Amino acid sequence: MAEVINMPRLSDTMEEGTVAKWLKNVGDKVEEGDILAEIETDKATMEFESFHEGTLLHIGIEEGDGAPVDSLLAIIGEEGEDISALLNGAGGSSDSTKEDNPVESEAEESAAPVSASADIPEGVEIVTMPRLSDTMEEGTVASWLKSVGDEVEEGDILAEIETDKATMEFESFYSGTLLHIGIQEGEGAPVDSLLAIIGPEGTDVDAILKAQASGGAAKSAPKKEVSKDEAPKAVEDSSQQEAAEPAMQDGQRIFVSPLAKKIAKEKGINLADVKGTGDNGRIVKKDIENFKPSQAAPAAEKSAEAATAAVAPVSLPVGEESIEEVKNSTMRKVIAKRLGESKFSAPHYYLTIEVDMDNAKASRSQINNLPDTKVSFNDMVLKACAMALKKHPQVNTSWNGDTTVYKHHVHMGVAVAVDEGLVVPVIKFADQLSLTQLGTAVKDLAGRARNKKIKPDEMEGSTFTVSNLGMFGILEFTSIINQPNSAILSVGAIVEKPVVKNGEIVPGSTMKITLACDHRTVDGATGAQFLQTLRAYLENPVTMLA
Repeated sequence: MAEVINMPRLSDTMEEGTVAKWLKNVGDKVEEGDILAEIETDKATMEFESFHEGTLLHIGIEEGDGAPVDSLLAIIGEEGEDISALLNGAGGSSDSTKEDNPVESEAEESAAPVSASADIPEGVEIVTMPRLSDTMEEGTVASWLKSVGDEVEEGDILAEIETDKATMEFESFYSGTLLHIGIQEGEGAPVDSLLAIIGPEGTDVDAILKAQASGGAAKSAPKKEVSKDEAPKAVEDSSQQEAAEPAMQDGQRIFVSPLAKKIAKEKGINLADVKGTGDNGRIVKKDIENFKPSQAAPAAEKSAEAATAAVAPVSLPVGEESIEEVKNSTMRKVIAKRLGESKFSAPHYYLTIEVDMDNAKASRSQINNLPDTKVSFNDMVLKACAMALKKHPQVNTSWNGDTTVYKHHVHMGVAVAVDEGLVVPVIKFADQLSLTQLGTAVKDLAGRARNKKIKPDEMEGSTFTVSNLGMFGILEFTSIINQPNSAILSVGAIVEKPVVKNGEIVPGSTMKITLACDHRTVDGATGAQFLQTLRAYLENPVTMLA
């Protein structure tokens, strides 16, 4: 009897899953314990194994598609078994063609990519946009380190790819010649899109691209009246025309590479003034870099200045309005999405206290006098937070709808500003580290984050976050909670000012810290008690060393 397999709940917060990859096709034999598919949850991409034996009769969710938990994922049964009743019972998730003859329909769909792959010559490798983080949906090619025609060795860096978390180097797993680049610099594409083709020199790339395009067209739009060969070619020709032929001058096209076009736009160079040295007069990168404006432009400017001087001066200010529209990076778009979701879904409230830092300054000075020891005020704040979280576990939680998840470990997120935006490296088990170990970990992670060498798993799993703008002279600020955390601490600058001690006004050093809390998990009194404990540690650092 056929068994219906639904989308499993693979994490405590999972509401829907995406099929990253099927490891079995319709018609394949399945044994109990075989890996059916890789399923992407809200936390990671995980292997999903079968608990049944038989033949895979139906796939309900295609690769790249997502569906809620308990949706029809697949059907396993005996070969040739009639499953139309099960499909109708699933709410018509398949179209009418599949309902009439689901096995035949699935077989036809699976045949398209197989036939396409059969047309790929031996030794040719299709490189697709990689999934470089668990939350990555699309990537942008920041720069290509190899050009078409270059020899590529296994392990060579092909390109720098910008994900939702960082810009990372992507190395080749194949050796050969770079035959084709599918995504130009500055362009973005979904995961698994055609990134490049590597193979023996002289391979007919057009045939490979047609095979790939016809395979995709057969699967996504089989009823299209345009033939398989013509449709992809038309799309390809139009995309190439947009990229390589951006302008017209006196009825003549200007042929220019995408990179040259990008550099010319940045430098404000008119492509009509540039002479190309590439094939068929194509303008390439070196033409833009070596371009020198002609003498006609200065002459025109001088004549314009002379004409302006002859006109009576205008008393009103004059100028030229100008704007610049810059394409948002993948990281910037994800930051906007995540912070927007956090701000508008979690009810934030803020608690601010002022901490006496005189003892902290004295303790830090004594610690740093020790050989090979360097501790910052930020290290002291991180240590104090980690210890305070162990005393106030309600702050170290996550909201999960019907439940609140208590984290018995302390993974400290540290907000770090980078050129593209903001990243949050995570120090695992921060409560178990000494001040010097914390300082070493922060310096290492922050340095690699700024140099784009940090790994995705080093930015995941935080239970609490600290954001410090004190080094920029900011006295006080509020932060948006880094979900799924329940709180984030904003640390201001240490300032010297008059304070009252023992009834007298004396010089002192103070620092303001603000705790942003999610009111769904952390009540006001709980947040206030956490700050009192935190202040006790910071004002008496010796208690953190006991």
